[in-house]
Amino acid sequence: MAIPSYWGRESEAGYKEGDSIYDHPTPLDTEGTLFRAIQSIERLEDKNFDLVIIAVATAEDIESKVEKKVARIIESANPGVEILLFGQSHLTQIHELLRREGKKEYIDLLQLRGYSNVRNLCTFIPHVLGSDVAVLIDDDEVFEDPKFMLKAREFIGREIGGRTINAVAGYYLQPDGDYHVKKPYRPWMKYWDQSERMNEAFDKIIGAEPRLKETAFVFGGNMVIHRNLFTVVPFDPNVRRGEDIDFLINARMLGFSFFLDNQLSIMHLPPPRAHTTWMQFREDIYRFIYERVKIETQKEMEGMRKVYPEDFDPYPGCFLKSNLEEKIEQACKLLSEEYLAQGDRKGSVETINNIAIAKTDAVPKFNPFQRLCELQKRWRELMLFTGQEDTRSRIRDIICKGVH
Repeated sequence: MAIPSYWGRESEAGYKEGDSIYDHPTPLDTEGTLFRAIQSIERLEDKNFDLVIIAVATAEDIESKVEKKVARIIESANPGVEILLFGQSHLTQIHELLRREGKKEYIDLLQLRGYSNVRNLCTFIPHVLGSDVAVLIDDDEVFEDPKFMLKAREFIGREIGGRTINAVAGYYLQPDGDYHVKKPYRPWMKYWDQSERMNEAFDKIIGAEPRLKETAFVFGGNMVIHRNLFTVVPFDPNVRRGEDIDFLINARMLGFSFFLDNQLSIMHLPPPRAHTTWMQFREDIYRFIYERVKIETQKEMEGMRKVYPEDFDPYPGCFLKSNLEEKIEQACKLLSEEYLAQGDRKGSVETINNIAIAKTDAVPKFNPFQRLCELQKRWRELMLFTGQEDTRSRIRDIICKGVH
């Protein structure tokens, strides 16, 4: 089980230009949600797994502080499983090992910056520890179902109805115990109907039988991935957020399917997001435009299958179609007016800027499909190299130094 934990500067310092953007990094001078998440593991009936906590800093100059902070939290927890800490100090040693082995071209695949890179470490670490299955959880969640791990193991790696189950998605429960996204409706959401489409998709997949069915969406903080998949499919570091659904798209392109288990739930208790609406909207614009271009630039290739926006309806499919710019423009105009009415001129201007960004900076300057094919090939090579017993045991020694 891998749990990344995101940490930012002290509350007073806040966000500085150049810091990585995450939804709600924990300020270093607060305790955050990690202890609560680790401690909730105590409730699980099946504790036969290793737990790795990945300490992620928003900036280079606070990395060692973050590692110390996370180490302290781990030491104070007692969930009944062995805990490994993985931070920048461990990653630096792995980079040095790759350099010594003449494999420095793989260093960029193992980084502690950006959601996709962090998720790749969530599968790379189980890989070198010799695990067949990686369970990806977030630190703003708590286990409430004692049978969670029993359910997580139930289908993964098995063949059901002639199909091998290499990826199982669970889902989030909101604080009230319901799975629907609850955001107060605002006029601009008429065009940016994200919550509505998500809930439509959730009802179709989570709220209906059978228990296990193919899904077009997935939650990064509740995923069960088999080695057959994670040694072949990487998370794409060029997508800025929504790396979970982007991973599902990559997996589909490479011939794998994700199945959702409507009994595999976890309680999601996130703190308030640190960034404003226009900034979150901007990150979504980058993400959906990038993914749409990735789908549009597909070519017929051996071992790959073509996917279409409609394959992902209602969500995220409705944001991967030709009317995306129109949705962005209409929503931004209304959101900008809302900011003006509140007297927030900066918010209004930045929101209008989003319209231009959608047509310029958000459009990738390279071919995302081709880049994915190159990334996938290199990821596969890295997995084969680090899967060799000698290399694997040396990396394992580095990781196991972080044992608590």
